[in-house]
Amino acid sequence: MGIRNISKDVLFVNLPEEPHLGDELENVNEIASNRRDCDVVIDFSEVEMLTSASICNLMILNKLLSGIGRQLILCNVSFPTKCIFTLTGLKSSFKFANDKLSALESIRNTSVSS
Repeated sequence: MGIRNISKDVLFVNLPEEPHLGDELENVNEIASNRRDCDVVIDFSEVEMLTSASICNLMILNKLLSGIGRQLILCNVSFPTKCIFTLTGLKSSFKFANDKLSALESIRNTSVSS
């Protein structure tokens, strides 16, 4: 669990389980709004459920990053958690990757084509 730079312009976040997930997302939102120069990959490996507050924080982060031309990619999202995004009508608002390497490759490919 934690937040770390994996390159100068990519922030990687290992989300913890609830009830700490919301606090971690608030920290990510604060870091991203202060830096404004990084894409964010969030690893959901440990996440079993999402609260409405966590979904709200993800939406805030996604809007912030897309507004400055950066990406938010969610990886290692379990099927039940992905269903939450589908049921809330938010799945199409987020970018998903199977794993960390796929997420990083997606960022690299988007950066190259820009």
